[in-house]
Amino acid sequence: MPTDTSEKGLETLIFRAMTGRSGLCRKASEEPAELAAPSENTGWVAGDPGDFDREHAVDLAKLLAFLNATQQDVVESLGIGVEGPKRVQFLHRLQGEIAKRGVVDVLRSGIKHQSASIELFYGTPSPGNAKAVERFAANIFSVTRQLRYSRDETQLALDMAAFINGLPVITFELKNKLTKQTVDDAVQQYKLDRDAREVLFQFGRCLVHFAVDDHEVRMCTYLKGKQSWFLPFNKGYNDGAGNPPNPDGIATDYLWKEILTKEGLTDILENYAQVVVEKDQKTGRKKHKQIFPRYHQLKVVRMLLADAETSGLGKRYLIQHSAGSGKSNSIAWLAHQLVGLEKAGNTLFDSVIVVTDRRVLDKQIRDTIKQFAQVSATVGHAEHSGDLRKFLKSGKKIIITTVQKFPFILDEIGDEHRRSHFAIIIDEAHSSQGGRTAAMMNMALAEGQETAGTDEEETTEDKINKIMEGRKMLPNASYFAFTATPKNKTLEIFGEPRPEGDKVRHLPFHAYTMKQAIQEGFILDVLQHYTPVESYYRLAKKVEDDPLFDAKRAQKKLRRYVESHRHAIREKAEIMVDHFHEQVVGHRKIGGQARAMVITNGIERAIQYFHAFQEYLKVRKSPYQAIVAFSGEQEYGGKKVTEATLNGFPSSQIPDMVRQDPYRFLIVADKFQTGYDEPLLHTMYVDKALSGIKAVQTLSRLNRAHPLKHDTFVLDFYNDADTIQKSFSDYYRTTILSEETDPNKLHDIRADLEGHQVYSQEQVGNFVSRYLAGADRDALDPILDACVAGYNADLDEDGQVDFKGKAKAFVRTYGFLASILPYNNSDWEKLSIFLNFLIPKLPAPKEDDLSRGILDAVDMDSYRVEVQSALQIALPDADAEVDPVPTSGGGRMPEPELDQLSNIIKAFNDQFGSVEWKDADKIRKVIAEEIPVKVSADIAYQNAMKNSDKQNARIEHDKALQRVVIDLLADHTELFKQFSDNPSFKKWLGDTIFGVTYQTSIPVNAISTIGGQSQ
Repeated sequence: MPTDTSEKGLETLIFRAMTGRSGLCRKASEEPAELAAPSENTGWVAGDPGDFDREHAVDLAKLLAFLNATQQDVVESLGIGVEGPKRVQFLHRLQGEIAKRGVVDVLRSGIKHQSASIELFYGTPSPGNAKAVERFAANIFSVTRQLRYSRDETQLALDMAAFINGLPVITFELKNKLTKQTVDDAVQQYKLDRDAREVLFQFGRCLVHFAVDDHEVRMCTYLKGKQSWFLPFNKGYNDGAGNPPNPDGIATDYLWKEILTKEGLTDILENYAQVVVEKDQKTGRKKHKQIFPRYHQLKVVRMLLADAETSGLGKRYLIQHSAGSGKSNSIAWLAHQLVGLEKAGNTLFDSVIVVTDRRVLDKQIRDTIKQFAQVSATVGHAEHSGDLRKFLKSGKKIIITTVQKFPFILDEIGDEHRRSHFAIIIDEAHSSQGGRTAAMMNMALAEGQETAGTDEEETTEDKINKIMEGRKMLPNASYFAFTATPKNKTLEIFGEPRPEGDKVRHLPFHAYTMKQAIQEGFILDVLQHYTPVESYYRLAKKVEDDPLFDAKRAQKKLRRYVESHRHAIREKAEIMVDHFHEQVVGHRKIGGQARAMVITNGIERAIQYFHAFQEYLKVRKSPYQAIVAFSGEQEYGGKKVTEATLNGFPSSQIPDMVRQDPYRFLIVADKFQTGYDEPLLHTMYVDKALSGIKAVQTLSRLNRAHPLKHDTFVLDFYNDADTIQKSFSDYYRTTILSEETDPNKLHDIRADLEGHQVYSQEQVGNFVSRYLAGADRDALDPILDACVAGYNADLDEDGQVDFKGKAKAFVRTYGFLASILPYNNSDWEKLSIFLNFLIPKLPAPKEDDLSRGILDAVDMDSYRVEVQSALQIALPDADAEVDPVPTSGGGRMPEPELDQLSNIIKAFNDQFGSVEWKDADKIRKVIAEEIPVKVSADIAYQNAMKNSDKQNARIEHDKALQRVVIDLLADHTELFKQFSDNPSFKKWLGDTIFGVTYQTSIPVNAISTIGGQSQ
């Protein structure tokens, strides 16, 4: 008989693998004992579709079998063993509790009915508890084929459904690619053919719904018809989506062979699946959300737990999980399971400390852990000094804090806790382990260090040794560092070392890449529609003489001047607002709910944009408004302003207000550029230099998925596509450190520093001894001041630049290496302490600003911007290698490049004021003379100027301009093409002609210089 390659063949294969049976089950009473027994491999038994109670959505036979076997006295006392009103009452009660609490909580906690407490599931037994093992074995895990679930259309059937003790937990729709049907068809079947009002499909009734074919798996936790959101549940292949080829079976058999074993599903039920409640801070409305772990989340948490149990204390783990990977849930699941982790019968960690660098996630992780922890009383949030000590004494097992508060909080830990064992989970590990913060944390948590002869006074060497030990990674702690964009430092500290020849490379313990997240639809590709905007401007000299300036510095100042000029800000703001109305709202992005973020270069620029937006939105009579976000207080327009005074509501409300109309634009200065997750963000307008990790983190604010979000858009006024591509390339796939930092570089830097003879070894030793003994400033400053005097007197400018640069490089490199080197070097530690105090006292090398005054000598003659064609930036499909921490420093003073003002302006205009007209003189004359005269002579336009307001006059003006330009087609094809094809030129020409024709005579000289700068 040939192989069954149909959908039913796949169904049979899965059913047989789970239950050991091939066909539909008969009644339990008719089954041979060997068929009714659970499969040896998975622990599942076959269910009978005839046993399904459609009204209450339970497998009644399995439910009663479980209750009779485990709680017969309850069955008898409630009278539910026989068919009748009492059984119906019980089933109604059960159904009501599932509807209210969800099947997860009902299975975990059971229900109360009349005088009885009814257990509906027995969890994982603790080691050595024979009774618990027996109870767990009594659970009935069953799977039923062709389940007829509908109360009305009785022939409708699911391919398969899984039950625990008669309660449904999973449904399956299966397809087979060999018959030209895929997982997409299964998803459509759920969306279009499965009525979400049926009891089985209602919210919280099942843990998850799986769409499965022989290559892919997708999952959904909440069926809502066409709005159902299915997400991949795949292993990933080649750092991307999908599943790898399986030499031992079909590609998706991990689902039933690894995930849905009896023990595996129990683990998910107990430690991962949950209904969480999200509360709208403004309206107070609660929204329920069911969570089921994604494959990579489940895998990484299980891998970490297994490795920690095997390796014990003191190991470091780096988890490179892309934005949108669900790090908050992964961290929460890991934290509450680390609490109970044991090795050889002993608890491995006394406390788990979660450190987050992002204030938004501080609350998010705290709330998530409370949702998942079985006893929320085990969770504490250390906000104030003393909280940590109090939490440890009161038995809090999970303590959450921010990295900013961490060092101060740890100062409060008494000696009695320094022998405790800690798991430290770090969210976004870029700066969490740097320098002094790490040293303070490690010293606070380290096991007590006994000095020889405890009655003796501590010597300087004893103190130095203690500081060096404090810099080390703690032997009584394990570190779990999560990041989407690991830097070289992060990889070297937390990554897994892999020797290769004479080098040691460092890799993440587990990676869920940006490539996979994009391909799976968990995040969107923000580089899909990246559009650079070219700025064109022309400066004019307004002084008669031709002074000399430093050309390089002058060019930077000129660009900053032009881009922050009031006219430029207004021009760019209008382009952003127009683009948003026409391309974002006009195309109903995210179902008409789309928001935009404006990235600005500093607080003053953000406030400028805010006012420009508000003014132009009024002119457009737009229903929308902007919000500005920045930290602290800023002087603007002669008075102090904050984001709260400008917005009209408290800063804390910004994330909530962005989601509500009329607010559609969030204008930011650094704030919200990292750690801000808002799925309604669709478009970003960038007017700030971005590169490296900052570029990735900033543009990634757009990538959060939403059921109605299918694309994103970036309009970049400042950066070029090559810079953005290079920034993203390091983090598209797995990031690897190419080699370790060479500690011998510290010997080299130290030798160079001593060569300048700014300090002596005696001065270093005296300073450190006095400092560690608690000497007053008047005992320290004379040593430092003597060194500063030598620095000023004996070193020329190049020597000062070299010394100060190398001193900073030594402190930076030692601060990093000290935490990971297996040995100590007290001379390095002493020099580091000394230089930390000397560097701030060293004056910056004297450097005349030879570009000072240039802004007083120039005027902006014209400015315009031109939106380029949208690009799809492709990223290299290979793992990226990053270089180790740079150890170089020093150098020499750059020589100023002096040039005349006229040449600087010409070079600037040549670079930014591109002229490409074939016949510039003729075009200039047409724009300056012909077009304004013809437009102002238009009768409809003249009537509008006399009888209507400015807005209606502009409408008639634009119509007149359109007619005039069409008339010029025969003689000026190039001008007509620019007007038709280039929206930026069309807008510029319209604004210019309207400006010189509206209610005025035609001042030809006002636009006589335009033709050369106007394409």
